[in-house]
Amino acid sequence: MGVFWDRLGSYLTRGYVLRALLLLVCGVLVVSVAWVLELSVGGYSLSAESLWRLHRTQPVLWIVDALPIIAVCIYLLMSRQARVQSKNMAAQLEEQRQLIARNARFAKALGEGHYDVDYGQTQEVDTLGAALMRMRDNLWETAKRDNEESWITRCKDEVGYVLRLHNNLQVLGYEVLKKLVGLIDAVQGSLFLYDADEKMLRGVAGYAYAREKYNQLSYKLGEGLVGECAYERGTIYRTEIPEGYTTISSGLLGDQKPQSLLLVPLVTNESLQGVVEFASIRPAFSARERRFLEEVGEIVARTLFNLRISAKTETLLKESQQMTRELRENEEQLRQSAEEMQVTHEELEKSNEQLEAKIAEAENARKRLHSLLENANEVIAIYNQQQQITYISPSVTKILGYTPQEMMDGKDRERLTQEGVDLLQQMFEGLIREPHLPRTAQYIFLKRDGEKVWVEVVGRNLLDDNAICGIILNMRDITERLRAEKEERMRSKMQALSENSLDLIIRLSREGQFYYANPMVGRYLGVSSAALMGQQLGEVQMPTVLREAFVAALGEIDERREKKWEREVTVEVGGEKAILRLQAIPEYDGGVLETVLLVGHDITEDKRIENEIQDKSRKITESINYAQRIQKSILPDIKLIQQFFPRSFMFYHPRDVVSGDFPWFFEKGDSLYIAAVDCTGHGVPGALLSFIGYFTLNNVADHDSSYSAGRMLDLLHAGVRKMLRQDRAGADAQDGMDIALCKVTPREMRLEFAGAHRPLYLCRGGEVTEFKGDRRPIGGIPNPRHPEGAFTNHVIELVEGDRVFFFSDGLPDQLGGESGMHKFSPQRIRELISSNGALSMPKLGQLFSEEFTKHMGGAKQIDDVLLIGIEF
Repeated sequence: MGVFWDRLGSYLTRGYVLRALLLLVCGVLVVSVAWVLELSVGGYSLSAESLWRLHRTQPVLWIVDALPIIAVCIYLLMSRQARVQSKNMAAQLEEQRQLIARNARFAKALGEGHYDVDYGQTQEVDTLGAALMRMRDNLWETAKRDNEESWITRCKDEVGYVLRLHNNLQVLGYEVLKKLVGLIDAVQGSLFLYDADEKMLRGVAGYAYAREKYNQLSYKLGEGLVGECAYERGTIYRTEIPEGYTTISSGLLGDQKPQSLLLVPLVTNESLQGVVEFASIRPAFSARERRFLEEVGEIVARTLFNLRISAKTETLLKESQQMTRELRENEEQLRQSAEEMQVTHEELEKSNEQLEAKIAEAENARKRLHSLLENANEVIAIYNQQQQITYISPSVTKILGYTPQEMMDGKDRERLTQEGVDLLQQMFEGLIREPHLPRTAQYIFLKRDGEKVWVEVVGRNLLDDNAICGIILNMRDITERLRAEKEERMRSKMQALSENSLDLIIRLSREGQFYYANPMVGRYLGVSSAALMGQQLGEVQMPTVLREAFVAALGEIDERREKKWEREVTVEVGGEKAILRLQAIPEYDGGVLETVLLVGHDITEDKRIENEIQDKSRKITESINYAQRIQKSILPDIKLIQQFFPRSFMFYHPRDVVSGDFPWFFEKGDSLYIAAVDCTGHGVPGALLSFIGYFTLNNVADHDSSYSAGRMLDLLHAGVRKMLRQDRAGADAQDGMDIALCKVTPREMRLEFAGAHRPLYLCRGGEVTEFKGDRRPIGGIPNPRHPEGAFTNHVIELVEGDRVFFFSDGLPDQLGGESGMHKFSPQRIRELISSNGALSMPKLGQLFSEEFTKHMGGAKQIDDVLLIGIEF
């Protein structure tokens, strides 16, 4: 009974009981009328006895009497069921609001790069939450991989910088160990170089080792962990340290046994250069550190190999210089012998001059000498002590184009460069200063026909020679010799580069005969380069895919006269698949194909990286496309807008797959709300922010239909700042949005407009009027010295035929035009609106799309674009 009276009391406090009593009274009145009519028809008087008799004769009246009570009971039950349904609906709305708020917070965290944020338990109906979770997982995985690749690349650059600084093996080894120990957080490191002659590994550098102890370390191949690493040429990673292994000494830690060891072989071009060893007191080295050391090991090995080659080259150079000095000493002895022979010859000539009988013979000898000098390949000139020509051989005309007289008149110096004049002057001064030593100079001479040639001049001081009495110069054209020497040097350099190249290099005749092959053929063909020389393509055992590629290259280049041929092939090398990019370059001689140069570059790692990048790109693209489907399913389209505004259009052109600009539409009572919203940024960040704006606008519009457009922007501004935590002390995020918002009451032909940085254009009678928005955004952190006021609410009384347009800043700010640097501009938008009033709204929207595309031309779209036009 207590519960009954309690419920009755709760009903009395509401309006349910009044309506129930009213229903009961009406029912009683109806029953009373029925009684009176029955009594009058039966001739009964109105009394209790008459009523009892009447009920006994007509039992159906009992049912009629119970109808008011039954009606009241049914009414109370239906009222109670309606109240229960109302409570359930309110609970569901509250649950949806909490779900939207949680999704917005999670989306904001992802936009800020917090991929470790926990979303919590997702519901079966929470499609957006599940999509955001998948997006977070994909972004998180991509970020971790990118961070690992960035760390390895940065560390390799730092090690490469250290390798370029030093040429001494001891210093280089220590500095590299120091850098690697710091990068992988080890406490001890050592570097062992491999002596191929003695097949020993000797320690050359150590970090955190006692120097005297370290210098005594040496291992044979297969001896200890170092020898085993060198023998197997594979990384050794141990976390179980053998007994008796070296300890780590520290003033703070004392003597401790390392917890983990990592040994990496230094191998380049399949040549072992050494082993690097690291010890750490940490339980383990990370996979990222092991991968980094394996990749940087080849770089260190290549540097060590180059340093060893440089040391050997320097030794050979010193030996060559010693031999040159010995040859010069021998040359001096020969010169002295020649001078002695010259003296003897002069004495004989003097004797012959005394013999008159020999005059004719001497004249003939002179003529022969003149003929020889005239046709010689050298120019012989004699200068006196004042450096003036006293004689020059007639061969100068054939060699340099000038007559002997022209040369004696000064052409020997006029046709030289200033450098040549200086070299000639220095040679004369040296010959006078040290008359017993010959001098040599090389300089450029300009011939009569304008051709520049290199000449080599050998000078000897014979001023004391009575037969010459001057300085004799032998001049020879060495242009072709220098060119040949240069070609030989270039050929030698190319040979050295080819021999040390990691690419496969082969030269084949057009018939398929091997003319050249670098050492890399052993890796890919399984045959040494020496064994290939002179062999035919069909006689050499090699992978079938390579043979077919070589034959195809020779055939296509020969038949089609291709300038270059290229193909990718996959071959098996050492039990692993390798991808080679083969390039064939024809080599012609006089227009006839002579040989074909085949170069094979290993692009296996490039392909792996390319596939990995494509996989990452695919995952990101799938996530973004999924986000686009979600965004499209939420945002209104033009079909929905045209249900309420039949004469309207929307030009919506996102820059990326998802957009930071979005249209918004809402219906509440007699009012219609429509807006163009431009969020900070574009792409995924802008799209995440658009969800916050979209749902916040829905909540504001649904809360109270009496809100003006300006008041709605005030509430949106507060909601966005609260959602992004910009209202807290120390906040620095300036994210927000611009908006043009319209509240339309079609029945009253009334429009309210409020804007944040965005205007509204009203076209009436061909004249365009601009209603400017406030110069501040939605969201962000306001300046405390300039308090914010309320957003301005513009009220427009509409007339039939009025057109309104509002848009994001991506439309007027787009660059393009002839120079590519002109903006689309608000002025151009006004002109298109005012000059095309005769066009229907759909055709006007199509015109805007065409003009925008034409203006943009080949330029890139810089921002999302949204334009909405409505005719009333």
